[in-house]
Amino acid sequence: WLSFTLVFGLGTITRNYDRNSNQILCPPAECMSAKRCERGGTVTQRQSCRLTAPETQNEMGVLLKPMSDKMQAIQDFREKNRGSKLFNHLSAVSESVAALGWVAVTPKPGPFVKEMNDAATFYTNRVLKEFKESDRRHVEWVKSFLRIWTELQAYIKEYHITGLSWNKSGLATPGMSPGACPLVPPPPPPGPPPLLQSETATDEGRSQLFAQLNQGEGITRGLRHVADDQKTHKNPNLRWQSGQVISPSKTYAGSPTSPMSPPQQPRTPLLELEGKKWRVEYQENERSLVISEAELKHVAYVYKCNNSMVKIQGKINSITIDSCKKLGLVFENVVGIVEIINSRNVEVQVMGKVPTISINKTEGCHIYLSEESLGCEIISAKSSEMNILIPRGEDYKEYPVPEQFKTTWDGTKLCTEAAENVG
Repeated sequence: WLSFTLVFGLGTITRNYDRNSNQILCPPAECMSAKRCERGGTVTQRQSCRLTAPETQNEMGVLLKPMSDKMQAIQDFREKNRGSKLFNHLSAVSESVAALGWVAVTPKPGPFVKEMNDAATFYTNRVLKEFKESDRRHVEWVKSFLRIWTELQAYIKEYHITGLSWNKSGLATPGMSPGACPLVPPPPPPGPPPLLQSETATDEGRSQLFAQLNQGEGITRGLRHVADDQKTHKNPNLRWQSGQVISPSKTYAGSPTSPMSPPQQPRTPLLELEGKKWRVEYQENERSLVISEAELKHVAYVYKCNNSMVKIQGKINSITIDSCKKLGLVFENVVGIVEIINSRNVEVQVMGKVPTISINKTEGCHIYLSEESLGCEIISAKSSEMNILIPRGEDYKEYPVPEQFKTTWDGTKLCTEAAENVG
């Protein structure tokens, strides 16, 4: 951690994080990968003190390649340990370690680091929810980890507010190395669409079928006579034989006219603004989807996204989540409504204000409210496993949304109230 301390002046902070990681038995391979990645980022920043600014993207890529390799190693380690009890810890590290790439961000690297810090907060909230009552060491780990990024933001704001400073009179940036990773070739174009039978061929087959049916008694002339020794009701030995009995005089073949359903083509992922609607559709395993230009007149529609996370910055009119699985949503302010429809395992975190949240036909939904959004209305129907998490200091307290109701007749109208669990 020495080089990390020299650049950022975070000696005490990083030592606290290192100590807390060891206390919760953080996997050694993950710790080493994280340290190597941070050292890689430090090397790049120290090189800026003696090198001139890179003139091309390729030159910048050469400088950042060692660090990006370490980041990828952390991502891979997290994916290989999805069954670990510390998976949320690993996710917090892997989702925020990209903040070390601020050296390539201009003109405002500080907000970029804050964005990565918010991505980590989504997972550290899960850590606090799971361990706040059982093991305070994990709470201390969250505090020390998030403090690294907040102090890094302060450092950037003081010394590199518009981007990393380079030495104008230093050495030239080294060129591309022979072993640099070549560009990945584009995927091959999709195959031709499946051939469909023409209407003429279909009409001919239908005509042949009706012609055979109109033969009357002649339709049975092509049938083969079955001898008594081949009849199961007259030969008990055949009853014990298993498998399909195939006529020895003919070869079995499937029906040539059996329909073949065309294979389902994968949908193209979308993240675009269409008129006043932000469309986020068919995203798979994407953890860094960001809408940074949201306006008050815009609406967001998130459709069939799996194992992904979407962050919406600014104030937006409304947000709809439709037919999504394992989706995380983080937003700042909504002036209308947030709707969750036909989804499973959705987690929503409110950073600012929202007046109404609607949950309909959804299994598994966790809503993290902020202090400013405690007055919002939550409307639910045909949904299960819904939990609202209310902030309590630095932690959250979980409250389940009732799923069972009791209805009685008071003589004039029906009265419905949440049923209390007994037992």
